[in-house]
Amino acid sequence: MTDVPSLPRPASPLDEDTELRVRVVEAVIVAFRSRAFHETDVDVVSELAGVPVETVRGLFPSWNGLVMAAVDRWNAERMRPVIPLMHAHGTVRFLRGIVERNVHDPSLMRLLTSLLNVAATPGHPMAPTLQHEWRKFHALILGGLTTDVEVGREPETMDPVRGAEQLIALYEGLQMQSMVRPDMDLLASYDRAVTRLRAGWSQDYVEQIWDLDS
Repeated sequence: MTDVPSLPRPASPLDEDTELRVRVVEAVIVAFRSRAFHETDVDVVSELAGVPVETVRGLFPSWNGLVMAAVDRWNAERMRPVIPLMHAHGTVRFLRGIVERNVHDPSLMRLLTSLLNVAATPGHPMAPTLQHEWRKFHALILGGLTTDVEVGREPETMDPVRGAEQLIALYEGLQMQSMVRPDMDLLASYDRAVTRLRAGWSQDYVEQIWDLDS
């Protein structure tokens, strides 16, 4: 049997049921820090939380629901210190803050990447919830870029709808590359790529015509 990592305790007193829920959710996060998505189940969580499997299932009858509870808590912890960056410095700096957090602790991004497959699987019970969360993230970036244009942080030649697509593609694409290229400097790559992207935003868009016959 492996050593069970110690779990953080709530800062303020909670009722027993809530404390157990928090402990189980924290155990899921601990599990995903060192295990792949498909290697983690209720038995692993039960051992890490130090509670019987029946207790875990009683608190969270659905495994999918437990995973989403862990993702929500974990992502909120990651986002809390970087959200102010969007208001103070703009969307590009905000995303850089997320990259910095991911470099420090890549575990959550690994889990989210695993869940991409689930989100794209037709008929999967988690797919609608996951797709909703990704749309919320896209809306956050779109709203941020719209504000950036309004206040002059980004040029008026940048369409926020297209800019959001491009910036998220850059962010998520580099994140995925860094997972299979561990020697990659993710933060430096983000800085270089976003500098090039913003240079393009400052120019009027000219539609590319692909002449494949010439």
